[in-house]
Amino acid sequence: MRAIIIAAGTGSRLGSITDDLPKPLVKINGKSILERQIYLFNKMGISDIIVVVGYKRDKIKFENIKYVVNNDYSTTEQLFSLMKARDFFSGELIVSYGDIIYDEEILRHIVNQEDNFLLAVDPNWKQSYEKRLDNPATLADFIGLNNGKITKFFTNLDEELLDFDEVVEFIGLMKLSSSSSAAFLKKYLVMEGLSKKSVEKIKIINFLEELRKSKVSSSVFSVKDRWFEIDTPKDLEIARKIFA
Repeated sequence: MRAIIIAAGTGSRLGSITDDLPKPLVKINGKSILERQIYLFNKMGISDIIVVVGYKRDKIKFENIKYVVNNDYSTTEQLFSLMKARDFFSGELIVSYGDIIYDEEILRHIVNQEDNFLLAVDPNWKQSYEKRLDNPATLADFIGLNNGKITKFFTNLDEELLDFDEVVEFIGLMKLSSSSSAAFLKKYLVMEGLSKKSVEKIKIINFLEELRKSKVSSSVFSVKDRWFEIDTPKDLEIARKIFA
């Protein structure tokens, strides 16, 4: 099993904090987001780790890590960054956004599950966004469930809420089996072949919807409390309290 961490973005909503530092290197109680993720992956026995870098990439220096570069980080979305690591996109994979912090139990659960394509989700997202007044939920990634099964991936929260039994937030952590990683890459290559320019602007959540429409099945497992996404200075304050 290997892990791919997407750590190419600018983190502009953190303001001056990321003027000279990529967001994954922002520290939460003495340890950076990226350092925490690498530590947890190693603890789970995952040493084959690929980090996709872009903004201030020269600042990201960890031993025994493979790096791939998205030079177009300022004009492209997460999917494009992820697919910069396409040469490593095979076999069992864990994919993690580089701006989220989560505890050991969450990662252990997703690593040990046998599902072909498993997505970590938060069913209590409303409570979280009540604290994040400078980071509206309209910017988050959501999954609509009916009878516990994924019905749709989406971002336009206001229009979609009433169509499902439950709406959960995708936290940016997923596990793919060998067959799922192959299906993921195959779909991307097809879309890239049709329009190379269009794949630059596709968010991962929207690509997951394209996979769903192509009959690539996935499932979810719920996490609560012990994770957080870092987008703003207020998020940093909250994360430092959660992981004190």
